Amino acid sequence: MLFVATLCVVVTSCTLDKTDYESEISTVVTEYIEFDEVVSIIEGNYQIRINALNGTFYKGYNAIQLTITNTQTNESLNSSEVTFLPIMTNYNGNHTSGPHQYNLEYNIDDDYYAGYTVFTSETNDSQYWELYISFSDNGETYSVTQSINVEAQTNMNLNMTAFTGSDGEHYFIALVAPQKPKIAENELVAGIYKYNQPTGEAGIFPDPSQFSYSEVEDYTLLLDPRMPEPSMGNHSSPNNEDLTQQDDGLYYGVVNYTMTGNWTLNFRLQNSYGEIIKGTEVSTEFTPGIEGARSELHIDILF
Repeated sequence: MLFVATLCVVVTSCTLDKTDYESEISTVVTEYIEFDEVVSIIEGNYQIRINALNGTFYKGYNAIQLTITNTQTNESLNSSEVTFLPIMTNYNGNHTSGPHQYNLEYNIDDDYYAGYTVFTSETNDSQYWELYISFSDNGETYSVTQSINVEAQTNMNLNMTAFTGSDGEHYFIALVAPQKPKIAENELVAGIYKYNQPTGEAGIFPDPSQFSYSEVEDYTLLLDPRMPEPSMGNHSSPNNEDLTQQDDGLYYGVVNYTMTGNWTLNFRLQNSYGEIIKGTEVSTEFTPGIEGARSELHIDILF
């Protein structure tokens, strides 16, 4: 029930029915490499800072860095269990979330709590996002709620999609890298997640069991990149590699962009038993003058 509203928002296609290719090609892509503060929260004697790339939360995948400082001692809190739960509320008062790391991990080298969140939609007049954060110190637990702004993703190379697989599970694919591809073989990184259906009745809001997601394990994301513009004939490129999961939980592969422009990443999601959960093969036929066919599972990108 909780997932339905989210799926209705994020399942919309990444492209319009009639694509304005010239407008897209003129888009300037900026690559962000610096983490800056998105929000600062004061709770009693503690200050919580959350950093993200470009100091902004965007629709799609967001790596986060969170620090907690005791303002009385000016010491950072580095031994707490920190939880992080993003929740979106729509105009009807329905609550949904998106894939996220609920229990943040402390990075001892850089002195922050690390995690990620995939925002499935941006903030607008009919919906808003809040962060529910908890931590403990000296035997006492603190809980804070903070409203945030999630902006539309302007970089198509970081698009995402959501869908229901043939197994009935609700999946999310969010592109992580490259932000700004090159005419070359590029490392393609994506997060693949699924919604964990609650097994019991909801407890006191916000009950994390009702907003639980997990990384999909040991799947393969089969890749077939194409240039769908009519003038390009939906041609592909050589030396692409399917995406497989690595130790950090993300999926890595290779996409070979032979020229700049509009590309479609056609996918087929294959589970650990070799079964296709979602996606269709795209014909290898050259189709000049006709907009290229896409897999039922795809993400459109641009560089």
